Amino acid sequence: MAITFMSIAIYSNACSICGCGGGNLFLGIYPSFKSKFIGVRYNYSEYNTVLSNDRSQFSHNYYNSVELWSGLNIGRRWQLFAFIPYHYNNQIDDDSKKTKKGIGDISILTSYKLINTHSSSKTGLPVSNQLWLGGGLKLNTGNFSVDPNDPGTTLADINNQIGTGSTDLLLNLRNVYQIGYWGLTSNINYKFGTKNQQGYQFGNKLSINSIAFYSIDLGKTTISPNIGMQFEKTDGNKLNGNKIVLSEGLDTGSYHTGGYTFNAIAGLELNVKNISIGFNIQAPLKQNYAANQTTMSWKSMLHLSATV
Repeated sequence: MAITFMSIAIYSNACSICGCGGGNLFLGIYPSFKSKFIGVRYNYSEYNTVLSNDRSQFSHNYYNSVELWSGLNIGRRWQLFAFIPYHYNNQIDDDSKKTKKGIGDISILTSYKLINTHSSSKTGLPVSNQLWLGGGLKLNTGNFSVDPNDPGTTLADINNQIGTGSTDLLLNLRNVYQIGYWGLTSNINYKFGTKNQQGYQFGNKLSINSIAFYSIDLGKTTISPNIGMQFEKTDGNKLNGNKIVLSEGLDTGSYHTGGYTFNAIAGLELNVKNISIGFNIQAPLKQNYAANQTTMSWKSMLHLSATV
């Protein structure tokens, strides 16, 4: 059966005026482990903004993170995960270039196996079905060093922060269905944002994805290409309990922060004994951020993990 499975959610992405909040958990690719694993992941994403009524006003945002992550099996039905990210964010706009770096918001997630069945198909292939229910916290460990109540503070300043300044609730429902070397994993992920000490609250975020994979067994080595789709929706940010309303870039009317994107996903996993190496790329098929003034260019992830 396939060595790895995927469940992808957005992680620490922001844009100049849309309000795609930072500090969200990227679940990524899980190694298959009997007891525990530890690894390092690199995440990259890129956003571009051009105001519709003034093309000279622009912003290019580049987000990099290196993350230490680890997982532990507790008994037969529980798993515990920890994620410690280090962010390096670059923002280049028509006025200046800004850089932010440092330890981000640490996340703790636990999952419980609700369903675990094994059988055989009519052709004799092994069939397995697992359903996991997970929950956890994104802790307030990253730096949030701006005053959102200051009239001089822009949304770009807020979105370029290393952390959200809040402790948020994470929920995850994951299903992995496998027939022989073929598999399909589907996920629903949700983040409930809370208000930080400055009165700012990043919007809740929903992510739904389904990814198919095929495992090629080469003895001590397994190669698993995968492909899938993902929908993500981010609610508007709030300040002191009120949704933030923007009009910059528009001649008439206004809009809230947040938006949605529908992405295609492709990746590859290589497993040699207890070492797992993999990557994936996400490209948008349809999106709408900041009244279509902000666009996500692409995202990618690379990881190296060791299992026991």
